[in-house]
Amino acid sequence: MNAPNHSLRGTFPALLTPLTSDCEIAEAVAVRYLTALCAAGVDGVYLGGSTGEGLLLDARRRMHLLETLMQALPQGKKMLVHVGTGEIESTLALSAHAARFGAHAVSSLPPRGNSRTVYTFYERLARESALPLILYYFPQVAPEAFPSESDLFEVCDLPNVFGVKFTDYNLFLLQQLVERGLTVYNGRDEVYGAGLLMGASGGIGSTFGVLPQEALAIATAAQNRDWAAVQSSQNRLNSALRTWLQYPYLPALKLTCNQWFGLDLGPVLGESFTSAEQASELSGQLKDLDRTWNFSQVIPVASCNGSE
Repeated sequence: MNAPNHSLRGTFPALLTPLTSDCEIAEAVAVRYLTALCAAGVDGVYLGGSTGEGLLLDARRRMHLLETLMQALPQGKKMLVHVGTGEIESTLALSAHAARFGAHAVSSLPPRGNSRTVYTFYERLARESALPLILYYFPQVAPEAFPSESDLFEVCDLPNVFGVKFTDYNLFLLQQLVERGLTVYNGRDEVYGAGLLMGASGGIGSTFGVLPQEALAIATAAQNRDWAAVQSSQNRLNSALRTWLQYPYLPALKLTCNQWFGLDLGPVLGESFTSAEQASELSGQLKDLDRTWNFSQVIPVASCNGSE
């Protein structure tokens, strides 16, 4: 059983990746985005995961993004880096690069294959990584990785695996991982408060990069055991999430950042809006949400230096 890493607890936005029109890293926008989120009070960021389309970016752009943001990371904030590629050698290369540039931990989705393939992948990554490893449990995306709880526990018990990014609704299983001494990050934003109630050490979430103050309010209220306040902030966060989930998700989040905060994160590599009319429809719903909740006051981007 591994010991939890208390220095890496907290609320971590899973960053969207700012891109230029030709799909290169938009350096200045990325720095503004990071600086604004850190100013809002988050404990650090999670880079290059599903939200950041890490698996669709080549190694050059992933390294470029990390190098850019590590230079701008405020003192005391933590950088968690998804280095998964589905192939161990390239994953190890990204892990070594993250260590060389000062990241604090690495993470990886499991590769394709059965539980033995997954175990072998994580065993080598945990053994050869110079940084502590966060296992990524996401059965919706990798349903064959851990066919039983014992398969999951076996990987979690590997030396250098200190935590789990737990993107699932099975909070009973989350609690069992906590009881095994792991640092567990709740990964389903819509149940962040419930995950904290069941013992999660924090959360890693895509919505935290757009509404960090709601995620932080949930975490603070949970720490104070003010469950009514947890529910109130969770309801506010979920009101926005329900809107975003009606549309292609990552384009919806990028449009929201542009409309509410004047932060143009550029195109998305994968899914896109089906039409200009669909984007316009979301824009109208975002105006309604903002009138109700004043969400556009969340990220103080205008006060951050940098322009693209």
